[in-house]
Amino acid sequence: MSTSLRTYVFLDSLQPQLAAHIATTCRGYFPVPYVASLFVEIAPGMAIHRLMDVALKQTRAQPATLVVERAYGMLELHSEDKGEVRSAGDAILKELGVKEEDRIKPRLVSNTIIRAIEPMHAMILDKIRFGQMIEPGESLYILETEPAAYAALAANEAEKAANIKLVDVTPYGAYGRLYLGGSESEIDSAAEAAVAAIKALAGKETASPKEK
Repeated sequence: MSTSLRTYVFLDSLQPQLAAHIATTCRGYFPVPYVASLFVEIAPGMAIHRLMDVALKQTRAQPATLVVERAYGMLELHSEDKGEVRSAGDAILKELGVKEEDRIKPRLVSNTIIRAIEPMHAMILDKIRFGQMIEPGESLYILETEPAAYAALAANEAEKAANIKLVDVTPYGAYGRLYLGGSESEIDSAAEAAVAAIKALAGKETASPKEK
């Protein structure tokens, strides 16, 4: 069975909240703020082990996250040396026989801002989150993207652009999900940056579920 490249995202500077979130949820080597990071998502899922092996044999990049599902596999690699992360990505692309542009172009599934979140809504989110807590009265931003790992790019760019709380991010599975909290104006700025980052990525167009 051939392996297809779903997501390929290079982050030149991993923002502090996203780095902390990865450290909270990963089982590998913790990243620290401002390292370079690479997210790769492929199908079928089990093939991600072969790609990790190739990257680790050829570079000094360190893996934080490895997720293997029935359909998709996702890998995060990072290093203080951007060149090492770039080389790890090149090794993965070479192994797959593809270019970066052969990744799937991300599709926004949902893009929602909820103003002045209600207390009970905030409490439910705070129980299930792995990032910061959202407080009643703050604005909540929800982004959902396909393929999933692009949610990491959205989170990183939102954190660069605005003073927000990273409540949670899930960069694997059928859809990637991002939850941000903060003041109304900061959430507006974060949402704008996140959507712009997703829309700016080049890749192969795929049909949405309604079009298939």
